[in-house]
Amino acid sequence: MSKETKSDAYPYASGGWGSLKAVTSILLQEKVPLANSQVLMQQNKPDGFMCVSCSWAKPADPHTFEFCESGAKATAWDLTAKRVTPDFFDVHTVSELSKWHDHDLEEAGRLTEPMRYDPATDRYVPIPWEQAFDEIGAQLRGFDPASVVFYSSGRASLETSYMLQLFARMYGNNNLADSSNMCHESTSVGLKEAIGVGVGTVGLDDYDKTDLMFFFGQNVGTNSPRMLHHLQDARKRGVPIITFNPLREPGLLHFANPQSPADMLTPRDTQISTQYHQVKTGGDTAAILGICKLVIKADDRALGAGAPRVLDIDFIREHTSGYETFAQFARDAKWDDIERISGLSRDALQAAADEYMKASAVIVNYGMGLTQHRMGVQNVRMVVNLLLLRGNIGKPGAGPSPIRGHSNVQGQRTVGITEKPELAPLDQLAEQFSFEPPREKGMNTVEAFGAVVAGKLNAIVNLGGNLVRSVPDRYRIEPAWSALPLTVNVATKLNRSHLLPGKRSYLLPCLSRIEIDRQASGAQVVSMEDSTARFHGSRGVVDAAGPTIRSEPFIVAGIAKATLGERSSVDWDAWRDDYALVRIEMGKTWPEMFEDFETRMWTPGGVVRPLPARERKWKTKSGKAEFMVPEALGEDPDMPEREPGSLRLMTLRSDSQFNTTIYNLDDRFRGVKGSRMVVLMNPADMEKRGLAKGDRIGLETIADDGVERRVDGFSVVPFDVPEGCIGGYYPECNPLLPLWHYAKESKVPGAKSIPVRVAAGAGGST
Repeated sequence: MSKETKSDAYPYASGGWGSLKAVTSILLQEKVPLANSQVLMQQNKPDGFMCVSCSWAKPADPHTFEFCESGAKATAWDLTAKRVTPDFFDVHTVSELSKWHDHDLEEAGRLTEPMRYDPATDRYVPIPWEQAFDEIGAQLRGFDPASVVFYSSGRASLETSYMLQLFARMYGNNNLADSSNMCHESTSVGLKEAIGVGVGTVGLDDYDKTDLMFFFGQNVGTNSPRMLHHLQDARKRGVPIITFNPLREPGLLHFANPQSPADMLTPRDTQISTQYHQVKTGGDTAAILGICKLVIKADDRALGAGAPRVLDIDFIREHTSGYETFAQFARDAKWDDIERISGLSRDALQAAADEYMKASAVIVNYGMGLTQHRMGVQNVRMVVNLLLLRGNIGKPGAGPSPIRGHSNVQGQRTVGITEKPELAPLDQLAEQFSFEPPREKGMNTVEAFGAVVAGKLNAIVNLGGNLVRSVPDRYRIEPAWSALPLTVNVATKLNRSHLLPGKRSYLLPCLSRIEIDRQASGAQVVSMEDSTARFHGSRGVVDAAGPTIRSEPFIVAGIAKATLGERSSVDWDAWRDDYALVRIEMGKTWPEMFEDFETRMWTPGGVVRPLPARERKWKTKSGKAEFMVPEALGEDPDMPEREPGSLRLMTLRSDSQFNTTIYNLDDRFRGVKGSRMVVLMNPADMEKRGLAKGDRIGLETIADDGVERRVDGFSVVPFDVPEGCIGGYYPECNPLLPLWHYAKESKVPGAKSIPVRVAAGAGGST
């Protein structure tokens, strides 16, 4: 267990002057005019625009500067003065551009014209919007619907997502893959099974009422820095924060609030984590089980002595199922196994358990460090087990809090973006729009790319994602993607996926959420759901980057109309012209959430989504919240035994990154400059292999499927990480992740625990 010390790689508090310098730097880098930089003052405000970056909540009473470093970078990235016009493609062929670094592709600027790939010249060439829609529609009509996938990233609004899922189902499939499949589907599955809802139950108000917080596998300083304000407030109230994370991350150690003169003008900062446990990669189930075991043991002692119970036994009896089976499993678990697999001592887990037993309201925050594992769903279920022991779900200041990434990734699923027909209101859609929706299960992202590799897909309509860069097994995916008969890419900027054109490929530029969306009925607004299950309106505030850029709803409507024709009862032109009509239909589909939404969507703090688990109503098979007995304590129980000297690779984001978007090559929090081709390694592991700082190595995946997966050109960086565990950046390490290495039940890629060996060799890069 770590005491109050700072990271050796970045011996400063997160936030502070470093954050302000980074924001200033990105605004200058993107040549954002002073007038446009003022839009940051409208970011995450009740009548402004929702951040295009993370999905952290928009408060009812916002700070003057309700944006963080990451959000400011995302906004500057969209507000850039740089443009990619048709003249750009006159100068650069696709073959030439494919040699550019990912950062340089997006750094080229905003796309301004609809384009179609011309294989004769190896260039994208302009095409009128209506012609693009007509051609795409004609091609889609010629394919078996089962061979087409509709993918959406988490930046699409509720309105766009509702339109896309309806289009796909009218077209004839449930192949609605999305970015949730890549990250928090383990949450959607695990929480749904355990408490009857697939999202967290915690709101911003709960952070003011909690008296203990846990963090598992979530780097708040990089992935959701605005959350640090709430953590700082909690720490000032004396709330302990207990962190479990393999790497020592500055954002979870100390925070200097850039909005506080006292923090900025003095050495003052706030210690965030009161306990910091560097759990081994893949050891989360074992660590949580150790805490549960200690709590149950303490309750057994209290029961035997006739003392007050440690467990909330009344809650367990009335509201849960399966406690006795789980409790016996925990009692029988061996401490040798728990300590070996978690990498933590019994004393360290006892310290965490002691705090848990003292607290009356507990929040567990977690991120992809918990979900992107073979046992990711089990990890989520173990979080619920821990909370249920003391009744920490369905009361103020308590509950599970999955911290989502993309700003509307949770909302997309709410309005029907799902490959699982049982999760969509198909009967209601059938009645509402006079068609028969397909009832067969569709493909999620992993399944879709399995079909791509197998040559079984004809088309992918890609709404906003850089798919070939974000998915596993890139060296197998890229040639298969290029062989697709049709790819349709809706994007704000150029990315790697656009440079692997299929036999027919279209590049359709869309508005950013920050931009004013003018349609026939006037300026439009959209809405989204944050990670605390609140719905918010969002209003663009700057002019579009070009006169021929169109909104995502406009593009979806255009393709849908051209594809479906008279088969569809929807007036797609009317929806394109007035998004309020879309919201009216959303209200008919889900009246409990969206009825009268037009007048409620600007509610400060958001419209609260109804969640039965918040009221201790459990929509599970048993009608109660369900304890679960873990299948195994360790990661990858069904994979071949690792060879001696093997390592567990976890993929990471940097502070200069949002998903596949790379703002620059530095990661100041980890002391990395000028390159992302690095491996963070424990000095003891370096010594065992005769490695020194800066040595060049390759990594090879340990698997027995006959596929060689190797990436060369990494530099070794000593770092405070558990022995046997290493870190490398996403997406650079994606070629090492097998497509089949995913979470049981959810199929989330297992990017946080990839078995690898160090291979001698330098040179090369991704």
